[in-house]
Amino acid sequence: MTQNLAIGFTEGLPITAPNSLQQFKLPMPQPQSGEVIVAVAGVSVNPVDTKRRQVAGKHQTPQIQGYDAVGTITQIGANVTSFKPGDRVIYAGTTHRPGSNQQYQAVDARLLAAAPADAPDADLAALPLVGLTAWELLFEKMGFIPEFNANKGQHLLVINGAGGVGSMLCQLARWSGLTVLATSSPKNHPWLLDHGVATPLDYHQDLIAQVQRAGLQTVDGIVLLYQPEPYLAAASQLIRAFGHIGCIVGPQTGLDLAVVKDKAASFDYEYMFAKTDFDYHVASQGAILSRLVSLYQDHQIKASVTKHFDTISVDTLKNATALVEGGHEVGKVVLTGPFA
Repeated sequence: MTQNLAIGFTEGLPITAPNSLQQFKLPMPQPQSGEVIVAVAGVSVNPVDTKRRQVAGKHQTPQIQGYDAVGTITQIGANVTSFKPGDRVIYAGTTHRPGSNQQYQAVDARLLAAAPADAPDADLAALPLVGLTAWELLFEKMGFIPEFNANKGQHLLVINGAGGVGSMLCQLARWSGLTVLATSSPKNHPWLLDHGVATPLDYHQDLIAQVQRAGLQTVDGIVLLYQPEPYLAAASQLIRAFGHIGCIVGPQTGLDLAVVKDKAASFDYEYMFAKTDFDYHVASQGAILSRLVSLYQDHQIKASVTKHFDTISVDTLKNATALVEGGHEVGKVVLTGPFA
């Protein structure tokens, strides 16, 4: 095969526009030192895909997104010793290279984890980005201990617990011993309970009053998985002294962090691409994914796939992207199967 089928764009158009996503025939990638080539079998759509496309200008070359993947290695470059052709792997990749919305992708081998042979492509494609984001935020930024029941007796409040990252983060928090309170629409409270949440909260109602009704005046950590401005005042009251407030969403306006100064509380931002953007502990992402795969195999976490398209095409990727842009999906939207 001399051509590589890819789906991308040359201009950041609304997803409803006819050319918002297009099919391209690209040269086959060749592995550089430390890289492998993966035949992609499954991908997912994340909010970062939509946000980066929406602000993209015009480009001469196709922009290929996709930051979750499962597939099989077809080639390895020099100095790759941990993997070989035929290995099944998962990874999130990097925003600095063409993403996984293509048949064959060049990937830094340090970002890979071995994938179990018997797990569905859809599940494996749903794990990397949300798993890395949740793990890094909880255990690297907020200081909780990444071991079974290691944080027993501590409490975590999660804003927007039913989304992709929230669904994974609540499960990891529960596994690590944290007692989790999380917000969602009441219709999604059964989903929260099924994903590690001890006390579901209604995001329409007063947050502080609901936490107090749960018998708590403060919590050890708060995770903001939604626009932080509306929640910072309540978070400053609910966080304990020397606690951590974690966030993955950029503010629309400035944040006044003076509200947590007197508690000496920390405000922790997480962006999983920072490691590859700045060449910082890149191999840790492959190691984290290996632990996530083990937890998945041990039934400690689930992939939380709620919408599955069984081909990867311009039409199915547009439909999947529209669902994610709608902002009301719980869990993960994935695409598997042949590129059509």
